[in-house]
Amino acid sequence: MDIYKRKSHWKKYLAAVGVVLILISQFYAQYLSKRLAEEEMQKADLWAKAYAELNNPVNEACSSCQDLTIPFDIIKNNQTIPVILVDPSGVILDSRNYSSTNPKTIEKELARLKRHGVKPIESYGNKLYYEESVTLRQLRFFPLMQLGLIAAFIFFGYIGFSSARREEQNRVWVGMAKETAHQLGTPISGLIAWIDLLKSKELQDAEITDIIKELEKDINRLELVADRFSKIGSAPQLLPVNIYAQLDDCRNYMQRRAPRKVSFDFPSVAEYKPILVDLNAHLFDWVIENLLRNALDAMDGKGVISAHISLDSNQVHIDISDNGKGIPPSNHKTVFQPGFTTKKRGWGLGLSLAKRIIEDYHEGKIFVKYGEENKGTTFSIVLPLYTEKNIIS
Repeated sequence: MDIYKRKSHWKKYLAAVGVVLILISQFYAQYLSKRLAEEEMQKADLWAKAYAELNNPVNEACSSCQDLTIPFDIIKNNQTIPVILVDPSGVILDSRNYSSTNPKTIEKELARLKRHGVKPIESYGNKLYYEESVTLRQLRFFPLMQLGLIAAFIFFGYIGFSSARREEQNRVWVGMAKETAHQLGTPISGLIAWIDLLKSKELQDAEITDIIKELEKDINRLELVADRFSKIGSAPQLLPVNIYAQLDDCRNYMQRRAPRKVSFDFPSVAEYKPILVDLNAHLFDWVIENLLRNALDAMDGKGVISAHISLDSNQVHIDISDNGKGIPPSNHKTVFQPGFTTKKRGWGLGLSLAKRIIEDYHEGKIFVKYGEENKGTTFSIVLPLYTEKNIIS
């Protein structure tokens, strides 16, 4: 459980670092934008003064000493800032750095600037209207673009790594399951041989005969477990099964092994019309038995385990409830993670395998529908109803 708490903490830390980096980027971009805006305002003011200087009457007494090189250079070098110069009567004298030099277009641009409340620079009676250059506007939007690119990189990177990790986990699951089935095969074969030997002795003791029968039941159960493990990683065969009957079989098996003070409230097979569901019975039993075993562990030897079945369009909902210790809402999703367990001797694999069986092999869903500490837990399984096209041959 600690690993998932640490994982949650790391996510929060990384999110906090990401927010700080975004704020720093935004602050620095705004700082640069402000500096560039101030420089552009100064350039626009110089442009206005240079234009006014060029249009001042020439001093005939000292025409040779009047140097207009600097005003010409200032006007010529403005290649970025869009400007419109207007005389005191409102007539447009000049404009620069607009996409069109058409007088009507420039008049529309001037009307737009006035409509947006742009304050002109006044110089010698003339008014100079200017706006931010394309570079400055791009710089203001740069943090948003940067944020979008970083978010896209993180998103696709996360998808890629998650897919690779999930594929690696799947291979580990499959390998572990098939190796378990293989390891179970040897002792099962040995036990079967010993039972056959005992039978051949023609023992007349009724008690020993009963023991042999019980041993056969346990061996059949071990064979079933081995068969379940062997099916992990391969497409199981799905057949139409009456969900009431299948659920009752699981109840019957677990009830015989449950404490006497634990009662089971399951729907009776005889009282309900059959509902057919596409199932692999062995794997489905594994899921239900796992849920019932967890419920028994949470009830300390007494309480009620109930089941409820309902229909919703083309799906069947199966709710398994108990009044045990319960699962806090913060762990409703974590309980399905491999390795998560609240038991001292648990491996935390049961619910993870149950989720895989229901969602990957039966195209259904399994989730914690309700869970509160000391108030019990309800697991819900959603499965598609039987249709002929869903049968895997």
